[in-house]
Amino acid sequence: MENRGLTDLLRWRLSPRDEYSDEEESHALEVIPGLKDRILAMPEGDLIAWVGHATFLMRLGGEYWLVDPIFSERALIPKRHTPPPLSVEEVKELPGKLNIVISHNHYDHLDEPSMKALPENARVFVPLGLKRSVASMNKKDVQELDWWQTVECGNGVKIVCLPAQHWSRRITQGTNRTLWASFLIITPSVTIYYGGDSGYFIGYKEIGRLYPNIQYALLPTTAYDPRWFMHYAHMDVKESIDAFCDLGATYMIPTQWGTFQLGNEPIGHAGLELKRLIKEEGLDPARFLMMDIGQIIPLTAK
Repeated sequence: MENRGLTDLLRWRLSPRDEYSDEEESHALEVIPGLKDRILAMPEGDLIAWVGHATFLMRLGGEYWLVDPIFSERALIPKRHTPPPLSVEEVKELPGKLNIVISHNHYDHLDEPSMKALPENARVFVPLGLKRSVASMNKKDVQELDWWQTVECGNGVKIVCLPAQHWSRRITQGTNRTLWASFLIITPSVTIYYGGDSGYFIGYKEIGRLYPNIQYALLPTTAYDPRWFMHYAHMDVKESIDAFCDLGATYMIPTQWGTFQLGNEPIGHAGLELKRLIKEEGLDPARFLMMDIGQIIPLTAK
């Protein structure tokens, strides 16, 4: 990774922004309200729902899984453009055990107010070095994982910690003092890859080789403009498609667009760009599940 310091950050912030069309500037995601009630109206079966940004709520084998939960109005500084379709209190009202997965310690992925408000007895999986910090956020059961480590979760479910090309930093933790990761959740009926934050790298091919039966790949498409500054740590939409192909997954769900503006691109740009590339490259649109915030998708079995 290049050593990006204050000079590069200022160069980015002070440089002219690329021009985007009126459609790209104004395109926004729909937010479907009443997520908790709609989940409770589906008492059986596996499902996934988009809460916004990188936060997804999944029901797998009767247990709930929440990845990188952020319900706050701000990710430290950037302000939310679209509201979450359910609250932390509504998450706590869902029946069954709650599992939480944290990919890394950036503020849009590890949100302290959200973590403190979620159930104390939730089981939390974090990358190496984050256990003590997350345990201090009102959590008793925190398991720390290194890359390539697998943890058996019971009922035939296991979680695998996998590499990602990114970095880590919090005000109190310094740069790259804790690990960043992607994760694979494997159940008897479905396998889901959660990419966290990552640039495009050769690891996607290796993950796809070692785990050849991924049904759903949740891949980041955010903060990719300008490329000279963002290319190492964040994929643009074309690279996300390449990662999806490398993984050999059945379906791709683009993540992290439409909630926080973290790069120069408008918050809805990734969705329009993905539709354009699907058409230009002759890809099967049925394999790209572009969700609205609050949308529920039933997960099909292997």
